[in-house]
Amino acid sequence: MTAQTAQSLPRRKGTKTSALRGPARRASLCAPYVMALHNPGSSLLSAMAMVGEQWVLVEMVQALYEAPAYHLILEGILILWIIRLLFSKTYKLQERSDLTAKEKEELIEEWQPEPLVPPVSKDHPALNYNIVSGPPGHKIVVNGKECINFASFNFLGLLDNSRVKEAALASLKKYGVGTCGPRGFYGTFDVHLELEERLAKFMKTEEAIIYSYGFATIASAIPAYSKRGDIIFVDRAACFAIQKGLQASRSDIKVFEHNDIAHLECLLKEQEIEDQKNPRKARVTRRFIVVEGLYMNTGSICPLPELVKLKYKYKARIFLEESLSFGVLGEHGRGVTEHFGINIDDIDLISANMENSLASIGGFCCGRSFVIDHQRLSGQGYCFSASLPPLLAAAAIEALNIMEENPDIFQVLRKKCKQIHKALQGTYGLRVVGESFSPAFHLQLEEGTGSRENDIKLLQRIVDQCMNRNIALTQAHYLEKEEKSLPPPSIRIVVTVEQTDEELEKAASTIKEAAQSILT
Repeated sequence: MTAQTAQSLPRRKGTKTSALRGPARRASLCAPYVMALHNPGSSLLSAMAMVGEQWVLVEMVQALYEAPAYHLILEGILILWIIRLLFSKTYKLQERSDLTAKEKEELIEEWQPEPLVPPVSKDHPALNYNIVSGPPGHKIVVNGKECINFASFNFLGLLDNSRVKEAALASLKKYGVGTCGPRGFYGTFDVHLELEERLAKFMKTEEAIIYSYGFATIASAIPAYSKRGDIIFVDRAACFAIQKGLQASRSDIKVFEHNDIAHLECLLKEQEIEDQKNPRKARVTRRFIVVEGLYMNTGSICPLPELVKLKYKYKARIFLEESLSFGVLGEHGRGVTEHFGINIDDIDLISANMENSLASIGGFCCGRSFVIDHQRLSGQGYCFSASLPPLLAAAAIEALNIMEENPDIFQVLRKKCKQIHKALQGTYGLRVVGESFSPAFHLQLEEGTGSRENDIKLLQRIVDQCMNRNIALTQAHYLEKEEKSLPPPSIRIVVTVEQTDEELEKAASTIKEAAQSILT
């Protein structure tokens, strides 16, 4: 009976019984049932449970017996490593010092920490700035001396305009000084929405968004769209705000030579070849071309028509920074797109600050609605900074009104730019860098001394001599350790519509005489 019962027990499919064979195996399997027959008080369930446990042990011994040698070695090493981790110490005891308490105190007194910042000379230009008294308009009082202003970016002369000041004053009385909150937290005022609507209408785009700080506009817009893994093609002469935006985006940056379309296309072709090797990755990789309308560091204009062709040929997006060209170029001051007659929809995003032509504070981006709305969720400068003070928004709106009412003002500005640009040609030791219609251009040394520090000192002597003769100039300043491509030292000349023909001629002759006396 017991033998038949044992033989009738089910076997698991695929189970080998080479570990226990013959009578020994049958005896081990039948033992629980024999015990159940001799002990009627024990249940059949208990017997079956014992059989199940024995089956598990049999399978474990069988698996160990049949496992390959390398498997057993790896398991043994893993077990030993676990045991070592469990019983090893998590730290090492430091060696005991034989120094006495007095010697330790002496060492502590002698120790000096590293300086928090590197030492800076007291003669550094950033620590020796000029002090302005009164509004930096057509005439500016610098260090108590009244001069003709060729340093402030007040292109259209609106900084001291009575209409602009009255609009700002009325807004100040109505809303107060500031907003004390970002746009998403009770920082959106009706005047902000009005300014955004007016900017979109002026630029002939679907929508616009304003920022409370001009520098943060493009620096926030770039990382709002371009992320890690995306590719940005950027001009080597791009301004510092663009550089900070590139850094924040953590994208793959490819730099092309300044206004070199052939080099840009070469980089785009190289990327196209790389994309063909990995089409799956290429489908999710976005490509951007980031340029300025008028470059702050060179005064030159970007070749926008050629860039638009490359955009469609290589399926890229164009971001256009127009802080210098907005309110300057084009028949109505709409910037480089109007200057070249480019359809505004061909540009994916346009950004500009309101601190130059509009004589206010802050910046704006404009484009299609779905592009701009994304910044309201992802633009860091928009989401986390207090919104633009209403008085500055009201001032910008009034400045837009003046621009629309007086389109001839842009022709006047370009005429004055060409006049002084021509008058400065042939200046001894200096060369004029920038477009003839750019209101901000540079004077650089034709031959440097071989030392950037000495070049800066020479140019500063020219600036100081002009200041003594009532012409306010300034050098172009850069964060030398932060700039990706540091421009050479230069004197920056800024032209405004308020400067008369006589003042332009006086400034040009003064600069020429100063350069002649200092650089000879």
